[in-house]
Amino acid sequence: MSNLAPAAPTRARILIADDESLIRLDLREMLTELGHDVIGEAADGQAALDLARKLQPDLVIMDIKMPGVDGIAAAEELTREKIAPVVLLTAYSDQGLVERAREAGVVGYVVKPFRPTELMPVIELSLARFDEFRSLEQEIGDLKEALETRKVVERAKGVLMESYGLRESEAFHRIRKTSMDTRKSMRDVAEALLLAHEMERDVTGK
Repeated sequence: MSNLAPAAPTRARILIADDESLIRLDLREMLTELGHDVIGEAADGQAALDLARKLQPDLVIMDIKMPGVDGIAAAEELTREKIAPVVLLTAYSDQGLVERAREAGVVGYVVKPFRPTELMPVIELSLARFDEFRSLEQEIGDLKEALETRKVVERAKGVLMESYGLRESEAFHRIRKTSMDTRKSMRDVAEALLLAHEMERDVTGK
């Protein structure tokens, strides 16, 4: 028996949005094979927004470029309304779009053409990141500040994962525990961790 997947993957209710019907069909088949429920489909951003508000999915997977409301603008609305995390489909890697998407609260990306093996970890990670984001937003009480905090926390998690070989969830819990123990905000803890890491790199030259 393989020990690569110690826990069963989360079964998610997913809404998909893409203006190409063939992409939607492929995506639906892949997601169904992975054990997820595709609860709705949309061909443009506005329809995706309307459906998401109605169906309250666990996750929305949508193309970054769509007629009318594009994927990033729709993601921003869904994040602001706290409806669901968004994974964007993109045909290319554009740093400007990626940065704009991050500002909008997008939690994951899949580059076309995609395979089921690429979708599965992105879905799991996106659901976990959205849970983290919701807990941050509850603690902070301000969406804009929570988005800014998440960016710093994401970088700090990366440092912990690289330095101590932690999983992403373990790195997040370590930052949160330190925050509670020291009675400092998670942003303060993350910024202190990043500063210490930078100072260490300056000293060691690595």
